[in-house]
Amino acid sequence: MNEYHQIIAKNLGLTEIQVFNVVLLLEEGASIPFIARYRKEMSGGLNEIQIMQIRDELHRLKEMDKRRDYILKTIEEQGNLSKELQEKIIAAKTLNELEDLYLPFKPKRKTKATKAREQGLEPLAKQLMVQTHTNVEELAKRYIHPEKEIHTGEEALEGARNIIAEWVNEHSYTRKKLRRLFEKRAYLKAQVMKNKEHTGVKYRTYFDHSEKIATAASHRILAIFRGEKEKILRVKIEPDPQQAMTILSNIFIKADNASSQQVGMALTDSYKRLLQPSLETEMRAQLKERADQKAIEVFTGNVRQLLMAPPLGAKRVLALDPGFTSGCKLVVLDEHGNLKHNETIYPHPPKNEVRQSANKLKSLVNAYAIEAIAIGNGTAGRETENFVRKIRFDRDVMAIMVNESGASVYSASKVAREEFPDYDVTVRGAVSIGRRLQDPLAELVKIDPKSIGVGQYQHDVNQKRLMQALHDTVMSVVNAVGVQVNTASKQLLAYVSGIGNTLAENIVQYRSEHGAFESRQDLMKVPRMGGKVFEQAAGFLRIRNAANPLDSSAVHPESYPIVEQMAKSLGVSISELIAKKDLQKKIHIEDFVTDKTGIPTLQDIMEELAKPGRDPREDFSVFQFSNDINRIEDLKTGMQVPGIITNITAFGAFVDIGVHQDGLIHKSQMAEKYVHDPAEYVHLNQKVNVVITEVDINRKRISLSMKGIQQ
Repeated sequence: MNEYHQIIAKNLGLTEIQVFNVVLLLEEGASIPFIARYRKEMSGGLNEIQIMQIRDELHRLKEMDKRRDYILKTIEEQGNLSKELQEKIIAAKTLNELEDLYLPFKPKRKTKATKAREQGLEPLAKQLMVQTHTNVEELAKRYIHPEKEIHTGEEALEGARNIIAEWVNEHSYTRKKLRRLFEKRAYLKAQVMKNKEHTGVKYRTYFDHSEKIATAASHRILAIFRGEKEKILRVKIEPDPQQAMTILSNIFIKADNASSQQVGMALTDSYKRLLQPSLETEMRAQLKERADQKAIEVFTGNVRQLLMAPPLGAKRVLALDPGFTSGCKLVVLDEHGNLKHNETIYPHPPKNEVRQSANKLKSLVNAYAIEAIAIGNGTAGRETENFVRKIRFDRDVMAIMVNESGASVYSASKVAREEFPDYDVTVRGAVSIGRRLQDPLAELVKIDPKSIGVGQYQHDVNQKRLMQALHDTVMSVVNAVGVQVNTASKQLLAYVSGIGNTLAENIVQYRSEHGAFESRQDLMKVPRMGGKVFEQAAGFLRIRNAANPLDSSAVHPESYPIVEQMAKSLGVSISELIAKKDLQKKIHIEDFVTDKTGIPTLQDIMEELAKPGRDPREDFSVFQFSNDINRIEDLKTGMQVPGIITNITAFGAFVDIGVHQDGLIHKSQMAEKYVHDPAEYVHLNQKVNVVITEVDINRKRISLSMKGIQQ
C-alpha cells in the first residue's frame, strides 16, 4: 500500500498522508460519505469526489499490477524474461506500455510471419534489416525451397517482409511514437453507408463528417459510434498516413538501396495491416472511455439535482395521473405518503364529465383536508392542470405539475407490487406522482436511475462504470440529506452508509414488530447491526422527537460527549444549547480539541447545533406554465415563456414549457458569453424564462434562447 499511496498522491495532487489515511479507511470498510463527513481530521478535509478518485485510482493500480504479474509469469514460463525486460515491465506506468512490452511474447494465432519463420526465412529478414545488401534477388535465391512452398526469390522476400512487418508492429518505441501521433493528429471520420441515406436520417449530421479526435465532443463521439453500431455509418480513425510513414521511415530506414526498399515495403504493409488497425482499436477504446466519462458525469450530475429537488414536505396530497380515454387516475395520500383513497375521473374527451369530475375533486379536497394537488406532466397533463386551476375550492390548495418520468417503471416493479399488492399499475403510478411531490428523494430511490429520463446516451456507455457512478451519486445524496429511520422505506435505508439491502430489510422488519425506534442506540437491537455498521450509519439516521435531541441531528453519537461537555461548561442542558443561539456563541471550540477530534469536526458540530437535522435541499416553490400555451401549435417565434429545466447535456439543456415537447437551449444560446459546460450555468428543475427562436411542428423541435432575458 505504501507504493500505491505515493503514486496516487502524485497523480491526484494530494499529500501522501491524506491518501494513506483514506486508503486505510476504505480498506477497513468505511463508506465515502462517512469518511467525508466524520473523518475529516484523517482525510485532511477531502470531499467525496476526491475520495472517489482515490478509490478508483487504487482499483486501477491494483488491476494493473494483476496484469503486470500475469505478464511477468507468462514470459518467464516461456524462458524469455531477461533482466532488462523485467525491469522495463516493472517500471511501466500505463497499461499501453505494459501491453506493448508483452506483445512480442503474447501467444498468437498463426500469422503470415509465423508461417515465414517456419519456412526458415527469419535469417533473410535479419539480413534485409541490416540494409547493406544491394542485390536482394541473389540473396533471396538462397532461400528457395519448393518443399517449404518457396518457389521463387520473390516468395522468399515476401515472407521476409512479413516477418519484418511483425517486428515493426511489436516494436514498443514505434508503437509509442505512432500512438502519440494518433492521439494528437488522428481524425474521426464518418461516412453514410450505401443506401442508408433515408433509413439513417437521424444521423444526417454525420453522413460526411471529419474532426480531430483530440477535440471531439463526447456527445458526437457517442452518436457516431451508435450510428456505426446501427450500420448507418462507416467510421474510421487515423491520422494522415504519410505522417505515420515518415515516423516509420525515420526509425527503420538506414540506407538507400534494394534492401532498404524491401524494408520500406514491409513498413507500408505493417502500418496498413497491423499498426493502423491495432492503434485505431486503441483510440476507439480511449475515445469511448473519454466520451463515457463525460456522459456519466452529465447523467450523474442530473440525477443528483433531481434527487436534491425541493420536497413539498409532510402535506396531504391528491395526485392525478392524467389521461384522455382512460381517464385521470386519482389517489389521496396522507402526510406520510400512505394511500387513503383512489378512483378515476373523466374530465376530458371523449367522456367530458367536467362537472362531475370537478365536484368529485372538491369533495375529496374537503373530506381529506388536501393541501396540494400533484398532476403528472405526461399525456393530458396540461389539460388536466387547466381543468384543476378553474375549480374554485373551499380551501387554499396548490396545483403543481410533477415530472412523471419513470413512474410507469416504478408502478410495474417488484417494489411497487410489494408496497401495493392489491392495486393495479394505474394506482401505483399515481401514488408515485404524489409521493414525488412530497419527497422526491424518498420516492426516486425506488426507481432505476437510468429510467428517470435525465441521461445522455446512458444506454451506450460502459454499464458497469455507469452503475457505480449512479450508486455513488444516490448514496451521496441520501446521506447528505439524512434519513428518518422511523418512516424510511427499505430502499431508502439501503443507501445509508454501511447498511445495504439486508440490514435495511431487518430495520424495517424490526420497526414493524417492535414499533418506532426511540433512540439511535435502539438500532443496536436490530439483527446484524454490529458496532462497525452502527459507526458508519448512525450519523446519517435521524430519530424525530427522541429523548436526546442530538438523535435527530447530524452529530455523530461518538461526538455526543463533546456536546455534553459544551453544555456542561455553560451550565445548561443540550436542549437549551440547541435552542439558544446566544449560548452557542459563547462556545470556544479550541477548548474542546482532543487527539481524535479536531477543528473541522468541531466546526461541523457547531453548524449542526445551529440548525439541527437541517435539510440541505432548497425550499419548495410553486411553478406555473403560461396559461395561453398548451400545444406546440400555440408557439410563435419571439414569444417569451416560463419553463423548467428537465435535462442537461454536454451541448445544452432541455426545457419543459408546457406543450408536451421539451425545447432545447443550445449552450450558445444560454448567455452572451460562451458557455463551455451547460451544467455550470443551469441546473435541473431550475425555473427559467426563455424566448422561442424556432418551431418545427412536423419534426416536433423547439429551439429556445436565454440570451438577454432577465432570470
